[in-house]
Amino acid sequence: MDIYTKKQRWKIYLFGFAAAIISLSLYYTNIIVNQIAEDELQKVRIWADAVQSRANLVRVTEEFFSQMQEEERKRVMLWADATRSFIEAEEEELDFYVRIIEENTTIPVITVNAQNIITSHRNLSESGDESIRYIGQPFEGEIRERFSVYEPIAVEYVGYVDSLYYQDSWLFTNMRKVMDDLIDSFLSEVVINSANVPVIITDNDRTRIIASGNINNGNLNDSLFVQQTIAAMADRNQPLVIELPVHGTCHVFYTHSFLLTQLRYYPIAQFVAIGIFLIVAYILFSTARNAEQNQVWVGMSKETAHQLGTPISSLMAWVELLKIQGVDPATLSEMEKDVGRLENITQRFSKIGSAPSLNACPIVDAVNDSIDYMKTRTTHKVTFVVNDHTGENPLVPLNMNLFGWVLENLCKNAVDAMSGNGIITVDIHNNVNKVYIDVSDTGKGIPKGKQKDIFRPGYTSKKRGWGLGLSLSKRIIENYHKGKVFVKHSSPSGTTFRIVLRK
Repeated sequence: MDIYTKKQRWKIYLFGFAAAIISLSLYYTNIIVNQIAEDELQKVRIWADAVQSRANLVRVTEEFFSQMQEEERKRVMLWADATRSFIEAEEEELDFYVRIIEENTTIPVITVNAQNIITSHRNLSESGDESIRYIGQPFEGEIRERFSVYEPIAVEYVGYVDSLYYQDSWLFTNMRKVMDDLIDSFLSEVVINSANVPVIITDNDRTRIIASGNINNGNLNDSLFVQQTIAAMADRNQPLVIELPVHGTCHVFYTHSFLLTQLRYYPIAQFVAIGIFLIVAYILFSTARNAEQNQVWVGMSKETAHQLGTPISSLMAWVELLKIQGVDPATLSEMEKDVGRLENITQRFSKIGSAPSLNACPIVDAVNDSIDYMKTRTTHKVTFVVNDHTGENPLVPLNMNLFGWVLENLCKNAVDAMSGNGIITVDIHNNVNKVYIDVSDTGKGIPKGKQKDIFRPGYTSKKRGWGLGLSLSKRIIENYHKGKVFVKHSSPSGTTFRIVLRK
């Protein structure tokens, strides 16, 4: 099993492990969130019941005050009747009417005659201190305003009629203040003690906000925002309907707390952040690894070129010595070609890592030169065919040494794939801005899952091989010539590599 197959499997295992961790985390977080939501809902239900109970208490208290007001009016009317009867009563009845009149110690009353003059009064101050300065004074101004809340009661005497004005008793007034404070505190407590959930209390038409709480992400003066918020709350929970003395029928809308909403989306945001971090880290790591690999390639290439330099110089000297000794010229010619080839290889390795010079070369001639060299270094069982479909032999910016290296690598791999017996066909096509060079063989083909791996350093299907040829070819074409090289198609009957170069 090669290193890339192992690497692919490890990626699958790690991805599965990460997916399992994420799934378990999300599952566990969802359980916790649901538990918190249930607990919060239970608290909200208790709060809602308390709201309803408080609302009922306020309503009953208001009814009590209404009844108290009615009873006080009856007491005032009884007092007026007692006052009238006191004047007309017999002597034995006087004690009874005096007792009725004197028992009124809480309800402020003023008697006004037909000339609008105050003739008597009682309980004008809560402390009980009476003032006679009002008697004989006109019933007007501040005193009339104070006693104009209720309709006066007519007190008929023999020959004249007085008007009896009254106020709420001091006891009722104080209790009424307590009642108003109770209503105000009720609204504030509904908002404050709402278990940290967003709350909006509206009127019966659901248009006017009476009170609100925990609404932190919007403008309550914006009617559109208010209507959208109320609609969203109504979708989540049925609003409470309460009766308030001042406001009448009111609706209490509420929803989940912002904390619970954050808890629901926190795991997703957390995993997105972790995912982004991992992606960035992977990109940086891959970039650093590729840069390190490039440094290794450059170092190895330059060291190889340096190591080849000395034996090549010696071989050149030996060739010259053989010429002096009269060795067969044909043999010496082939030896010179091989030595020259070694020089080219040395130049190729020395140029790795540096920008090579590109010269405009006829592409068909460049291909034929490389193929001709391969013909003499390959078994005769392999047939080479070059098909020129350009019709004009276009110029392409090339570094002949490096480009020839690419064709040699492709041809060597093709020979190995055919086991040294078959046909290698090179087709050259011309396009508007590009030239296509297709190198085809009649070998056993490349599995589809391996077609990308073959260009990776170290990948090889041979028992003896370094897996560097196609990796170097890809670097030469893409990095130095700004072109492309890839597997155009492959099947059990053969493979075609395509080289794309700019004209």
